[in-house]
Amino acid sequence: MTPLLRALGVGKRFGGLAALSEVRFDIPEGSIYGLIGPNGAGKTTLFNLLTGIYTPDEGHFEFGGAPLPGKPHDVCARGIARTFQNIRLFGSMTALENVMVGRHVRTRAGLFGAIFHPAGERDEEAAIRARALELLDFVGIAHRADQVSRQLSYGDQRRLEIARALATEPRLLALDEPAAGMNATETATLGTLLQKIRATGVTVLLIEHDVKLVMGMCDRVAVLEYGRLIAEGPPEQVQRDPRVIEAYLGAETTA
Repeated sequence: MTPLLRALGVGKRFGGLAALSEVRFDIPEGSIYGLIGPNGAGKTTLFNLLTGIYTPDEGHFEFGGAPLPGKPHDVCARGIARTFQNIRLFGSMTALENVMVGRHVRTRAGLFGAIFHPAGERDEEAAIRARALELLDFVGIAHRADQVSRQLSYGDQRRLEIARALATEPRLLALDEPAAGMNATETATLGTLLQKIRATGVTVLLIEHDVKLVMGMCDRVAVLEYGRLIAEGPPEQVQRDPRVIEAYLGAETTA
């Protein structure tokens, strides 16, 4: 499959600490790609570099065959959306309003429209609302549309974050530990949702500590340790790699 995203020697330093060094991988379009490793391995740093929160000190990313821009808004406009390890919803807004916010990168209305509400702006607002309701239904929480987001269950808040990210119309959806804090039933539901997302043509990049979820769902898996890529390939190959067993999987199975 054609690579949608390429990491080409990406590195990042914080003072004298190399958080990432010479990271290289290709993510095929239409795949679910896993990124695993111990705490502090550099996984979230890589997400922050990918989405423009940090600037690489070395190397770069290519997306759709062209270098990525450096600002988060421009990265999102190019077609990369993400969620965060810690839930970041607008707690006083409803689930529907949270998803509608996600559409801002695809809207055309400016200051004039916001003040005077011409017909074009009203039509666009109606379309945004309709799409947001579709996405809430897609992730399974349409019945929570009018509920304030901070009152949702933990699992529903996670699904709401994914719906908001999908509202940006991404080609690549980057999820930072979406199953964290979920029980077995919620994790299974999440797995089904990720397969649905892939079926729509969206490529998924997944950071996750649930090894069973990653190995059972991902087409390819990359493993980071101390900021370096120590293995990359199909799940069955990565699971047998002695370096991965020593650095990560062994610790997981004995925990």
